[in-house]
Amino acid sequence: MVDEIPFPSQFMVNNKPLPLMGHGITDIEIHFLQIKFTAIGVYLDPEIVTHLQQWKGKTGEELTENDEFFEAIVNAPVDKFLRVVVIKEIKGSQYGVQLESAIRDRLAEVDKYEEDEEEALEKIVEFFQSKYFKKDSVITYYFPATSGSAKISCTIEGKEDLKIEVENANVVEMMKKWYLGGTRGVSPTTISSLANNICVELSK
Repeated sequence: MVDEIPFPSQFMVNNKPLPLMGHGITDIEIHFLQIKFTAIGVYLDPEIVTHLQQWKGKTGEELTENDEFFEAIVNAPVDKFLRVVVIKEIKGSQYGVQLESAIRDRLAEVDKYEEDEEEALEKIVEFFQSKYFKKDSVITYYFPATSGSAKISCTIEGKEDLKIEVENANVVEMMKKWYLGGTRGVSPTTISSLANNICVELSK
């Protein structure tokens, strides 16, 4: 359970079970009041551990602060699956704009924001534009091991909705970094949970 929302302990992706390796929430505090927006589950191919051996022996706390470690998670050639469940309802257009501005800023920083990236982002914004995410709506991101693409899908009121495939590798990389980007990730609780769980896996 992540904040009273059930998350399966593993997810079947292409007939392969991916275990839940990290979870958390996105929230904001306004006048001492915590407002929770989404619950997040991160499912990773257990093989990821073989790509993270150089961090063996570090504590979960050390890993949480180590952006190179999260860079290695983002770049590891294994399947990654994110399940985002809406806690506080939000218009798809608002969610799309948040995602767009986070990705655009990161791309601009490393000088990778060109026409192709802009087009890919416009498509993502368009995809979310007409949707309305009530509580318990689900947005999933699937990042296959072998390609720089991403598949995004939404389930609203139990009905699985449209999917979109994002094929711009730069946009896909920053999308991963929005959720898995260490100290700059959108959800510090998810980052710390991932670091602690992988720390345990590394020590086995």
